[in-house]
Amino acid sequence: MGAINVLSFLGFTGLVAILSYYWTRGTRDDQADSYFLGGRSLTAPVIAGSLLLTNLSTEQIVGLNGQAYSEGILVMAWETLAAITMVITALVLLPRYLKVGISTIPGFLEARYDSGTKTITSILFLSGYVIVLLPMVLYSGALALATMFDVPRVLGVSHTAALWITVWVIGMIGSVYAIFGGLKAVAVSDTINAIGLYLGGLLVPVFGLMALGGGSVTEGISVLYTNNPEKFDAIGASNSSVPFATIFTGMMLVQLFYWGTNQAIIQRALGAKNLAEGQKGLLLAAILKIFGPVIVVLPGIIAYQYFQGELEIADQAYPRLVTAVLPVWLQGFFAAVLFGAILSSFNSALNSSITLFGIDIYREHFNRSAPDAQVVRVGKRFGILLALASMTIAPAIAHAPQGLFGYLQEVNGCYSIPILTIVLVGIFAPRVPPVAAKIGLASGVSLYILSQFVIKPIVGAQSYPHYLHVMFILFAMNVLIMLYIGKRHPMTVSRKPAAPSPVDMTPFRFARPAGAVIVLIVVSTYLIFR
Repeated sequence: MGAINVLSFLGFTGLVAILSYYWTRGTRDDQADSYFLGGRSLTAPVIAGSLLLTNLSTEQIVGLNGQAYSEGILVMAWETLAAITMVITALVLLPRYLKVGISTIPGFLEARYDSGTKTITSILFLSGYVIVLLPMVLYSGALALATMFDVPRVLGVSHTAALWITVWVIGMIGSVYAIFGGLKAVAVSDTINAIGLYLGGLLVPVFGLMALGGGSVTEGISVLYTNNPEKFDAIGASNSSVPFATIFTGMMLVQLFYWGTNQAIIQRALGAKNLAEGQKGLLLAAILKIFGPVIVVLPGIIAYQYFQGELEIADQAYPRLVTAVLPVWLQGFFAAVLFGAILSSFNSALNSSITLFGIDIYREHFNRSAPDAQVVRVGKRFGILLALASMTIAPAIAHAPQGLFGYLQEVNGCYSIPILTIVLVGIFAPRVPPVAAKIGLASGVSLYILSQFVIKPIVGAQSYPHYLHVMFILFAMNVLIMLYIGKRHPMTVSRKPAAPSPVDMTPFRFARPAGAVIVLIVVSTYLIFR
């Protein structure tokens, strides 16, 4: 990249940092609600922007476009179906979370079940973040930026050294936002970056279509569809990465866990100033999510036409297209917003880890009488250790076998579906006792590990059910187990919130009609692309 691109990269990145500091300088970081939940003051645009940018990470942008290059528009299910589960979260789950006034999902489970369930769930969340999420975000982000900036050539170092340097730069900057700024700094910087990322992300397909159509976007669309009609079939075959049948089984469960119970995501809505703002933020994010395939799917199909399907590695589709069609003067800005996406995923997961440790582990098991300032201070120290560990582990992923990322995504099922199971049963079956939740977690984790990492290798991946189907089967089994326990040993006392909600619980008056419109739009996309 030339000097102009480097300056534009540094300029936009610096602007985000300055504005984030300016808009959060009055926020106190010695109170738990202020640090962990942004003082419960987040508004709908901030919640929506933070939700989308936390979700839109480098592995998603590059990975989904790579799958679209190979398989076409059918992979849009990962984007469009998310909108439906965000509507469910806004209408069903968020009111129950805010009514209890909790800071974490494990905190909600404590109110519904007991402290033991909360601790087990917090440990599962932290394990997933430390082992899978944080190192993978750092590695994939560092790989993308090191390639775009040609760090090995610029610094005169090896590719391995360049990766280490980039990982630590991303990790240290992200840690400053997450550890010393708290959720409000993370959410504000996310919102600014989200605007830039969506603008930059939309420019890639626009310039790509112009390249295909000789300067005309409409002509580019015509060329793309005429030459590749098979790429615009949303109905996935049984051997595709997203078989159509999985939309009705495990796909919806994975989406509901991610948007409704994943601490790194739902924490933004938990910081809402009231229920109406939280619902509006989720619904606004859902509307924007419907158009997500334009950024994370369409460029992959454009790349297939542009490069005539000759790329050896599908995951090269997006970065190669960016280099080929984006004007040189825009590449620095795009690198800056991509850098923002990387930071968002990292600092959001790190901030959530700090929250889980400080509130659900330290205060619960080490110092029940600890004042807020001490909980925040201990949480920050834990965050520093976690960040250092992640930055140390991340470069080692380069030496892992090919296809590790897909393997790690499958590993997430070890904790995602069991947690979703006990949350939903806890909401809709109030007589199910705490012991059922513990058994549900234990059976969910152990059965999934047995299925995917013991039985599947023996039977063979080709003849084994898709992992999304496996998730659905195990989810149904665990729900039945918990309901059976609840029938045999029902709770004798209903557990209710000890105090009124800390925020106004008046719902957004148009939440239901807006949610219905969003669901209809998602369904219509499958009627159009079939």
